[in-house]
Amino acid sequence: MSNNVLKEKRPAFSEGVAQPFSRRKFLGIMGAGTAVAVAAASCRKENFSKHINNGTKGKGNYGVDLGSGDIGILNYAYALEQLEAAFYMQVIDHPYKDMSVMEKVYLTDIRDHEIAHREFLKAALGSMAIPELDLTFSSVNFTQRSSVLGTAKAFEDLGVSAYNGAGKLISNPDYLALAGKIVSVEGRHAAWIRDMITPDSFAGPDVVDMNGLDVERMPNEVLVIAANYIKTKLDASNLPTS
Repeated sequence: MSNNVLKEKRPAFSEGVAQPFSRRKFLGIMGAGTAVAVAAASCRKENFSKHINNGTKGKGNYGVDLGSGDIGILNYAYALEQLEAAFYMQVIDHPYKDMSVMEKVYLTDIRDHEIAHREFLKAALGSMAIPELDLTFSSVNFTQRSSVLGTAKAFEDLGVSAYNGAGKLISNPDYLALAGKIVSVEGRHAAWIRDMITPDSFAGPDVVDMNGLDVERMPNEVLVIAANYIKTKLDASNLPTS
């Protein structure tokens, strides 16, 4: 599937009733902290440029450069949110056989959350955002409940572990706080998806360790897994590692 799946009308968050998804409404939904971060990204644009290696939006020998520093981490998160948003858009546009009303409502909510995450990161990054990615879901059978929910589980668990791993790489405390807000929502998604697959299985030892802590993955680990669905080659060589 090509990146044309990303060209959708942005949904609103008002009890499932479609309304224009304006920038003001979006910032209001995400909260005052988001507005501050977007404004900060705009005001400090010149300072951010030092983190970019030959232009984040360019394609070099190693693919699309995510950048370095906080900008690189935001682009890394933006890439993953593009993937999740596109997946759930496809799920809702082509519901699997016998999808219940409740499942469609909740999956639509998840789709809307992922689109909001994607659009927030795109707005915060501004001209330094990577382009829309070329994605593929050829391994997913969108007519089959088990295939869709199994993929959703994999994406949500991957997303939670990605934010957990990237948190210590973020230097700006505002961005770290916002990443924490996003990962908490991703955790809610993951728990619900697990319960839909196997009732009362909201968490398991594969994602929560013996200390009650979520699994974390570093960007290089996450991008290897995500590459099964992201056709655009990404260059993460400039991302921070500690």
